[in-house]
Amino acid sequence: MKPFDDRPRDEDDEDLGPSRSEKRRNALDILKLAGQLVELPPSRIPKLNLPEDIVDEIGRTRKVTSHIARKRQLAFLAKQMRRHGDEAFVDARAALGEDRDRQRQEAAHMHRLEARRERLLEGGDVALGELFDEHPNLDRQHLRSLVRQAKAEREANKPLHAFREIYRILKELEASAGE
Repeated sequence: MKPFDDRPRDEDDEDLGPSRSEKRRNALDILKLAGQLVELPPSRIPKLNLPEDIVDEIGRTRKVTSHIARKRQLAFLAKQMRRHGDEAFVDARAALGEDRDRQRQEAAHMHRLEARRERLLEGGDVALGELFDEHPNLDRQHLRSLVRQAKAEREANKPLHAFREIYRILKELEASAGE
């Protein structure tokens, strides 16, 4: 049996490289990136500065429809991507990150508009008055009738046409205010 080596390690000792767990995490990150690249529209792929063999492999992976075969093909694509190293995919990671940020911003914007619409439906004249103060050119009579219709549609479990129309008006108002 070998005795425990308790001597301090010097800087001269060899670096053993990444651990097995770290290698696995990196491989899974590349596999996730490969999946995201395959899901992108084909028109966006040329803008990402990817190596030519990776672009070709993405095209082949898209053509596979069987679940298991696609999973295998995706793993092969990830293996090819690992051969290139991380620096080859900096642009792709940046573009995908920007997409996620933009999607979060759009979702937050949509939720704000939906909350505003709910305030109009629940708040009555006070909420309508606030909206009319912000946008004096707004057609008051039309919006009041839409709010009434939306409440009636909701209570009668009918299709929510007026409900959607209020959302569209709020979206247009916000877009015109931003210009």
